[in-house]
Amino acid sequence: MPELQNDPLLPGYSFNAHLVAGLTPIEALGPLDFFIDRPLGMKGYILNLTVRGEGVINNQGKNYVCRPGDMLLFPPGEVHHYGRAPDSKEWYHQWVYFRPRAYWQEWLNWEPIFAHTGFYRPDDAHQEGFSQLFQQIIDAGQAEGRYAELLAINLLEQLLLRRMEVLNASLNPPLDNRVRDACQYISDHLADGHFDIASVAQHVCLSPSRLSHLFRQQLGVSVLSWREDQRISQAKLLLSTTRMPIASVGRNVGFEDQLYFSRVFKKCTGASPSEFRAGCE
Repeated sequence: MPELQNDPLLPGYSFNAHLVAGLTPIEALGPLDFFIDRPLGMKGYILNLTVRGEGVINNQGKNYVCRPGDMLLFPPGEVHHYGRAPDSKEWYHQWVYFRPRAYWQEWLNWEPIFAHTGFYRPDDAHQEGFSQLFQQIIDAGQAEGRYAELLAINLLEQLLLRRMEVLNASLNPPLDNRVRDACQYISDHLADGHFDIASVAQHVCLSPSRLSHLFRQQLGVSVLSWREDQRISQAKLLLSTTRMPIASVGRNVGFEDQLYFSRVFKKCTGASPSEFRAGCE
């Protein structure tokens, strides 16, 4: 049996882990100055951040030159064909290989530069924050100890959420404080079996009709639809990160009847709670 490669920078490494992270320092004519070529991609995702020099990404006859600050996301099965840009003397890029938690899916739908390769470049005000988070992921991923990988995954989740937060802030004006307070109140009372808009409206000193109008105006959905989304999102989080019984998960988000909870959950996600949990394992 051939010996497995234990250096993730070199061909043949198995990447048989939930998270592996590092820095690839490519310099012209150096030992790492070759093109990565994985026509079938990988089983997990790779997130790539250029920190020095330039790299070139090729895919089906198209190419993109990535520069410091550019982040690229390669989903499972996406073509990997990249290396140092010929006109650049170096390409230093940090990377994270990971298998995502089930509830991350929405955060991994990045704007593609071509095919399914995602692209994101933080603006100048946020560049440093993302750079620091990326380095923390690498530091945690390479550390020893039983919690090192979990900490790295937690930091990666922070990075993905930061990106969503920045994108959301750029696309939407700040929420009316009363709508924000209403959202917080609803989130704090997801387990309440009985829910009515009047109690939320009273909490934020608005009439039910005015609250409903502001909700649709600022969030694009009704109060009830927003609450339903939060209940299902919280249920998905509990199913994927705890061993809480399904009936308890349902009660935790306001469903006293387990069968009704399962029916609503499947309608919203396409899978029953037990099927969803099995897919996270």
